[in-house]
Amino acid sequence: MRTKNVLILVLTAFIWGTAFVAQSVGMDYLEPFTFNGVRSIIGGAALLPCIVFLQRFNGKGGKKQGGEKELIVGGIACGLLLFAASSLQQIGIQYTTAGKAGFITAFYIVIVPVLGIFLKKKTGWKVWMAVVIALAGLYFLCMTEKFTVGKGDILIFVCALVFSIHILVIDYFSPKVDGVKMSCIQFFVCGIASLPFMFLLETPRVGAMLDGWMPLLYAGVLSCGVGYTLQIIGQKNVNPAIASLILSLESCFSVLAGWIVLGERLSIRESIGCVLMFTAIILAQLPEKRTKDLI
Repeated sequence: MRTKNVLILVLTAFIWGTAFVAQSVGMDYLEPFTFNGVRSIIGGAALLPCIVFLQRFNGKGGKKQGGEKELIVGGIACGLLLFAASSLQQIGIQYTTAGKAGFITAFYIVIVPVLGIFLKKKTGWKVWMAVVIALAGLYFLCMTEKFTVGKGDILIFVCALVFSIHILVIDYFSPKVDGVKMSCIQFFVCGIASLPFMFLLETPRVGAMLDGWMPLLYAGVLSCGVGYTLQIIGQKNVNPAIASLILSLESCFSVLAGWIVLGERLSIRESIGCVLMFTAIILAQLPEKRTKDLI
């Protein structure tokens, strides 16, 4: 089960990393709240046929499914947190560089185990060492300029804090409810929460949505519908500190996707960052005598 969950989370990071291209292109057509709102609703809609199919395939549904109340509460909580985090990220990135934004966002790999201490989540020493190595890798991967703190950097850091809480909320609810259903509710809540800001602060146009249909579908169906659903499924019974480490691989995959798909050059600095990141993930997976402390 552990290997399966790790592979699911690595696939999630891969989808998110490659989706950066679609998100970047999508911003050429749509404004932040409009893009996030529309892609979230697309993500939720894409999961509806999956839910119908799974219900028919599994009959009454799997073992150990939580009540409707837990499902709704979990979906709403995750949706509001996802809306807050993605909105802060989109606004903050306007006042800072993409490299700094990526590095600061990935601070959730430190915040999650720290918050986990207060929630009595045990984290082995190898995981803490992996966090330090991963942070160094992210620095090499994302930082190409002097590190100064500005308005955008503070907004992105708050975004990382919200993403950390999002990971911990998923850790709490995912073993208790149907992951696909909770993910579906999450996206509709995120999309609906975006609507007031979309109409008050932006000028959504149907023509622009049609022009940007390809990045919208990619970000909606794959990044939202598939990626975040896999995150909920993959996080079941996995220590959130390890989950956050694996999910941070999205930074590596985004750089590698730019190199392979877009022909962007991979610098020595970025290569070192990727190697350090993958080393950290492998270290976190090495078994300890007290395995229960990790998973």
